[in-house]
Amino acid sequence: QRVIVEQFVDFDYEITLLTVRHRDGVTFCPPIGHRQERGDYQESWQPCLISAEDLATAQDMAEQVTKELEGSGLWGVEFFIANDGVYFSELSPRPHDTGMGTLSGSQNFSEFELHARTVLGYPIPEITQEKAGVSAVILATSENSEAPVFSGVAKILENKNTDIRLFGKPTSRPYRRMGVVLLNGEIDADMRQMRENAAELARQIKVN
Repeated sequence: QRVIVEQFVDFDYEITLLTVRHRDGVTFCPPIGHRQERGDYQESWQPCLISAEDLATAQDMAEQVTKELEGSGLWGVEFFIANDGVYFSELSPRPHDTGMGTLSGSQNFSEFELHARTVLGYPIPEITQEKAGVSAVILATSENSEAPVFSGVAKILENKNTDIRLFGKPTSRPYRRMGVVLLNGEIDADMRQMRENAAELARQIKVN
């Protein structure tokens, strides 16, 4: 008989390493920090501070696991970063929810463009960090709705360096992720402040 033994991991933070497997090999996006609640991501940010040693370990793990699974495309590979090193968490064989911050222009290619390029067999130039980018989820708070309506969108779009993506989900329920607010800034911006700003903007959008 086989027994699965699980251990509690006391980690400091989580990252997503967008891993691009393409015709010329494997390329990594700059790491993305993210925070979860109720098992779902609530915010993500790029750049994310991580030691060179931990990043190299995460990249090695991501390359090995995606190589074994095979196939071209962008993979969202998640890791726990703890005091005693890096722990593999999970992965998605597609553009990742925490990677939606790349739509803010935080890197020179969004995760969706990278995925399309690899599937179509197009080249992947060097992926570079261009700006600081943050995404914060827009949550439904009301009871179930068969025809959700968003309010506050126009007001949010008055803010500089801010954008919104609505997911077009046909129904809503409390805590369902209905969209994201995207914020960008200078690459050396105060990430804590940017995260707070994005979260506050996301709260101002109501889903009824």
